[in-house]
Amino acid sequence: MSALPTSAPPIAAPELHIASMVVHALPRRLPDVRIAILAIAGSEIHGASDTGKLVVTLEAPSTDDMMARISEIQRLDGVLASALVYQHADTLAAMNEEIDDGHGS
Repeated sequence: MSALPTSAPPIAAPELHIASMVVHALPRRLPDVRIAILAIAGSEIHGASDTGKLVVTLEAPSTDDMMARISEIQRLDGVLASALVYQHADTLAAMNEEIDDGHGS
């Protein structure tokens, strides 16, 4: 009796996950928090206030990676709170697809 051929599980298309968040840090710890956030792969800081608020975006290849990066920020010494503002995930192919802007260019 021969074994039935096994099929490999389908390979998932590569994805891109994007999130934005507001991070509130102790003002006196702000320089250290900024350095620590920028050390996280896929992170950018787009704005900061003297009161300790930062606007941060993150990119990651999967949901698990995104959650790990968000958790890492939340656990940083000096971070008081964070709020997820936006999250989007799609395949890389869909993210790179050109969208007709209606201007025919």
